[in-house]
Amino acid sequence: MFRRCFNRWCGGDENRVDSRTIYVGHRRCPGTNTYLPLKFCDNRIISSKYTVWNFLPKNLFEQFRRIANFYFLIIFLVQVIVDTPTSPVTSGLPLFFVITVTAIKQGYEDWLRHKADNEVNKYLVSVQEDGGAVRKESEELKVGDVVEVTEDETFPCDLILLQSTRDDGTCFVTTASLDGESNHKTHFTVADTEKHLDSFYATIECEQPQPDLYKFVGRMHITKDGLEPIVRSLGPENLLLKGATLKNTKKIYGVAVYTGMETKMALNYQGKSQKRSAVEKSINAFLIVYLCILISKALVCTTLKYVWQSHPGHDEPWYNQKTQKEKNTNKFLKMFTDFLSFMVLFNFIIPVSMYVTVEMQKFLGSFFISWDKDFFDPEIQEGALVNTSDLNEELGQVEYVFTDKTGTLTQNNMEFIECCIDGYQYNYRDSRTELDGFCVTDGPVSKLQEKAGKEKEELFLRALCLCHTVQVKEGTELHGMDEVDGIGASDDAEQCCYIASSPDEVALVKGAKKYGFMFLGMEGKHMKMQNRNKDVEQYELLHVLNFDPVRRRMSVIVKTKSGETLLFCKGADSSVFPRVQAEEVERIRMHVERNAMEGYRTLCVAYKSLSSEEFEQTDAALQDARLALQDREERLAQVYDQVEAGMHLIGATAVEDRLQEEAAETMEALHGAGMKVWVLTGDKMETAKSTCYACRLFLKSTELLELTVRTLEEGGRPREEKLHELLLDYHKRAVQDRHKDKDKEGVTRSWSSGFREFGFIVDGATLSLVLNASPDASASRYKSLFLQICQNCTAVLCCRMAPLQKAQIVKMVKNSKGSPITLSIGDGANDVSMILEAHVGIGVKGKEGRQAVRNSDYAIPKLKHLKKLLLVHGHLYYVRIAHLVQYFFYKNLCFILPQFLYQFFCGFSQQPLYDAAYLTMYNICFTSMPIVAYSLLEQHICIESLLENASLYRGIAKNAMLRWGPFLYWTLLGLFEGLVFFFGVYQLFWNPALADNGQVFGNWTFGTIVFTVLVFTVTLKLAMDTRHWTWVNHFVIWGSLAFYIFFSFFWGGIIWPFMQQQRLYFVFANMLSSVSAWLIIILLIVVSLLPDIVIGVFRQPQGPDRQQVPGPDPAGCETRTPLLSEATSAGATEQTSQ
Repeated sequence: MFRRCFNRWCGGDENRVDSRTIYVGHRRCPGTNTYLPLKFCDNRIISSKYTVWNFLPKNLFEQFRRIANFYFLIIFLVQVIVDTPTSPVTSGLPLFFVITVTAIKQGYEDWLRHKADNEVNKYLVSVQEDGGAVRKESEELKVGDVVEVTEDETFPCDLILLQSTRDDGTCFVTTASLDGESNHKTHFTVADTEKHLDSFYATIECEQPQPDLYKFVGRMHITKDGLEPIVRSLGPENLLLKGATLKNTKKIYGVAVYTGMETKMALNYQGKSQKRSAVEKSINAFLIVYLCILISKALVCTTLKYVWQSHPGHDEPWYNQKTQKEKNTNKFLKMFTDFLSFMVLFNFIIPVSMYVTVEMQKFLGSFFISWDKDFFDPEIQEGALVNTSDLNEELGQVEYVFTDKTGTLTQNNMEFIECCIDGYQYNYRDSRTELDGFCVTDGPVSKLQEKAGKEKEELFLRALCLCHTVQVKEGTELHGMDEVDGIGASDDAEQCCYIASSPDEVALVKGAKKYGFMFLGMEGKHMKMQNRNKDVEQYELLHVLNFDPVRRRMSVIVKTKSGETLLFCKGADSSVFPRVQAEEVERIRMHVERNAMEGYRTLCVAYKSLSSEEFEQTDAALQDARLALQDREERLAQVYDQVEAGMHLIGATAVEDRLQEEAAETMEALHGAGMKVWVLTGDKMETAKSTCYACRLFLKSTELLELTVRTLEEGGRPREEKLHELLLDYHKRAVQDRHKDKDKEGVTRSWSSGFREFGFIVDGATLSLVLNASPDASASRYKSLFLQICQNCTAVLCCRMAPLQKAQIVKMVKNSKGSPITLSIGDGANDVSMILEAHVGIGVKGKEGRQAVRNSDYAIPKLKHLKKLLLVHGHLYYVRIAHLVQYFFYKNLCFILPQFLYQFFCGFSQQPLYDAAYLTMYNICFTSMPIVAYSLLEQHICIESLLENASLYRGIAKNAMLRWGPFLYWTLLGLFEGLVFFFGVYQLFWNPALADNGQVFGNWTFGTIVFTVLVFTVTLKLAMDTRHWTWVNHFVIWGSLAFYIFFSFFWGGIIWPFMQQQRLYFVFANMLSSVSAWLIIILLIVVSLLPDIVIGVFRQPQGPDRQQVPGPDPAGCETRTPLLSEATSAGATEQTSQ
């Protein structure tokens, strides 16, 4: 670590250049005069935060950065330094408790990280040294070491593949631990490597470490027999990443290029930006209010003390003469210390233990999501995953849901449906389809040769068999197929042998297989396929022009046995159409648009015959681009664009991606809960629109407002001018006309209302115009108009979106007026940006890898689980923690108000009302456990009702229970009860002779009676608020009251030798010997709880059969069922269902 910091500050070797040089096996090449071994970091992985030596100072520093902890530290120091009325223990012990609990939690988590690091660092690996294998610990590996890895082992660092036991020089790996993809990925050895690595001399030049898992640029200089070095390009296909696992390959050898914290896996291990929930912001706001109350109390008491002392005889009574030191003390200094003393006396109004209670509630509460059996998916044998517990309550406040389409709304389970060849439709399912105004009979290719011609059909099917990166799993054999009406068909068992990184590619290869053309796999650099005549054809694979999201297409260049060079290309219509002949496009476009309208995913297929001169130029350009260390991707993209121009369009394919289970029901429930759903997808508009209709986001009655390139180009006017006109028109229809009725607030779906519903459709190109408009007066309104239109539509569809645009949309809504809570849900790497941008990010454990899951706050197996996650878990978590926060402030106000009032009757002498033990244990022991149990187990409405009646979610929207209205209600309730406690007992003490024998009770008995009423009232208040009783609630509520009584007897019944003065000796026992004390305790408890009892009587019931939205109670939160009816209706508990 010190070396890395030193190099960073002082400029080590790696910081001076953009690339690094590595000698394979640490052997310098022949002819090299000098060899300076370069220093790279070791192979230790360090994910831990602390060490034994820095844990205490570092952890304390981090904890005291929190305002509440720092505040109580200052109070504690004031108590130690200044002569205050209470012992330092009263604030020191709660602070110590909070700091200790948090430190133990963080220390335990870091110990687990240390343990995991040691397992990785001490793992034994085989390293080639001096012609033999040497076993070393993983942390001892160095850059340049040649490492041997056997099947099913994980790679200990990032390696360049030098040698494989497979004949074709490839190996298969799985990267499940990196991106969750369980499919086998193919990696290739570097050409021209020696069979015996002992005599292999090579130097690698590659880029410095960077976190992109799918990007690597380098080249290898291979020296043989003193000849001129051979240069070979290195790319991601040659790089084996740390954490990946070797599969279907007995053994490989690779050279270490990145080690330790410089591996791509380690560089991707970084904390996400801290997200703060709305509840945490409310807590901070309430804390400031109570801090102001505290300062006000201290100022009032300090001022009144000196007013009181200004009267003759009050400042220096005859029985309490001042010392000479006190007389010489500066008056202003004395006033300041008195102010600090009052601050200390009243500081318990700030609930320090609330922070640790909230942390415990969030941490323990998150387990209920993981334990929920309804979230378990038998298909993947996994349940829900909680990556952060800090946002549980935010799940109950979501206003906008941004969802991906493919793999989220749909299953990402592709099935080949039909194809179009040279303008003719081929449907394997032998159905009759109305097309272009006349009927055609769809059937097998062999029966439709008169349509497109045999040559075009076979060219199209060969393109499907060759233009892909599909592999055949090792150990499986592809047998011939049974003939069915002249077409080849195969059963599912035989179709399972294809593996690829994209389900689209497998679907297309299987589609070609249905029509008699079967891909048999790779043999070296040759692709083998079987045609419908059962003849095996071989094609030499010359180049693969890989797919990327910008090009939206991929190509292969192959050579036939006759020596002809062909380029086959497949991709999105928007990417392929501009590169083919216009007349060919017109024959295909209608089929593509019709398939898209039906919700199918479409790809266009094209080809090009390359002359020998064209291929030589392309081959040389590709080789040069692949050897470049700088701007390799840009140079490759230029070559791809050149070679893929002037192609011929053969046809198009239609692949079906079915909807997720209960996708429509889930979307309907979210609408019913008042959430607005936006679909952000990279698919074309027609496909995405049909999915929205299927999911009931758009209804037949929904009026669609379209803002796309097509609508902008209508009329032949400039795009910006047309954009402005459309925005004004849509704004008038969706915003101005809609809000003429002032009674309509918000946009939520209502089947009984007569209002028009609008859906908004926008594409990526138009969105770029809106977000990047020129800064003139008219264009500056684009973004505002666009946002208002979107916010007044029931659903929004954004198609042809780049990942960055998805994040821009989320950020725009998140930062809009009112700061609405946003949620993003997706399953792929292209969804990560919007997942990180939203307040809450949900990852779906889909088929596009686990990048989304790794970067999310919560992960669920299926979209349907989102309904329960929000409507049940989110609702309950929010209600629980909102009640917890309000209750903490309320009970501390009840606690400290009598102390404040007492100062008016003791000459503002800072005399405490309660004993130090009570001050210390009030928040830690006497009132802590009941609210913890409540915040974990409470169900104010049963789960079935929350699921069936989505509108209940709207009752807690917009932080309803933590607004200033509810806060004021709880504060007034605390003021009322504090006044009742103090003045009720004060009235009792008009005659202090409360015992039968005439014994007079003193101030400590007065404080103990007040404290007893306080503890029983706040605990019984929580019991009255509890709707769902379990044995845990009974145990902690009645157990806390019993513990208070036991402790009071125990504390006051024994003479403690370590205490200089014992204020409560037998005070509690004597107090309970008085009938008057018993009477006043019971009476004051009843009077204090009377407001809650009255409100409970007049509150309207909210049962499972009530369908209307609950109205706000005096606390500003939703109406709840009375105690008895709720207890009987809550038959299905959260714990049993989870």
